Formats: sequence, C-alpha cells, structure tokens
Amino acid sequence: MKILASNYKDINGWGVDADPLDVPAYPMKRRTENDNKGMIWERPEQQPAVVEILKSNERPNLTAVFGTSVPPSGLSGKLRRYAFKYSESSYGHWLPLLAADRINMIEGIIDDIKKGTIPNIFAELGGKSELKHNPKGLARKIAVGVILTAVVVTLCKRKKND
Repeated sequence: MKILASNYKDINGWGVDADPLDVPAYPMKRRTENDNKGMIWERPEQQPAVVEILKSNERPNLTAVFGTSVPPSGLSGKLRRYAFKYSESSYGHWLPLLAADRINMIEGIIDDIKKGTIPNIFAELGGKSELKHNPKGLARKIAVGVILTAVVVTLCKRKKND
C-alpha cells in the first residue's frame, strides 16, 4: 500500500518545509554592511604549543585553544598517536582512543604507586554510591574481581613451578 503525503495533512506541522517560499532562509537574505557590525574581529594570538598536541588529520591547523595538562606519553600516548592517523569518522580513530583512556588510567595508578601514594580505587570508582544504590551489582563486581585475581595468581604460580 502506497502512503501519500495527503494522508498526513491533518497532522499539525506536516510538510511545513514543502513550500520554498515559506522557509525563513529562502531565498537567502541579501546582507548589508550593517548586518555584520560586531562580527568582524581580529583573531586572538594562537595559544603556544609547549607540549606535543595531537591534531585531527582533517584540520590543517591547531584549534585556537587546546588542552596541555596531559600530553601523550607511554603506551597510551603511542596508541593515541596511532589513532590520530585516521579520520574522525572511522573506528580506527575512536576505538584506539577509548583503549588509550583505559590504559592511561592504569598508567596513572602505576605513577601514583611509584610516587608513594596508594590510590583509593574504591572511592575513585564511586564505591560508596555503588554500595548505597546498587549493592548487588557491587557484590557481583567484587566476586568477578576475586575470581579473576585467583585465576591470574594460579596461572602465575603454575608458570613458576614449571
């Protein structure tokens, strides 16, 4: 059965863009010099790049403002550099960036331990609120963590004994 637009004419707003003369941007307004007052301005000085900045291969220049607090480093940095070789519209860009974030979290924990700070992972992962709002889920996560740890320890002991 073919559905015709006339079947929808009693729906409020249906076909609102059907008439090109009824569209606010049609025809394009002829602009005058007064329309753009205040829109013409000098571009501010480019923020200096004092650390390595990864930029999209789809942009020829750096953006006007960018973050410099955590430059790419370690394994996560290598993965980020790899990701920026690909277009932002591909999995080859986004999936490595997601993996790099997870690896960077582990690198941060290792750095904290090297500096003598023991991270409170339970609090950082929202343990209090998980305990309050999702105790069954927290118990399941702890059980899975204990099982995985036991498996890893068992495998490591087997390798030592062999």
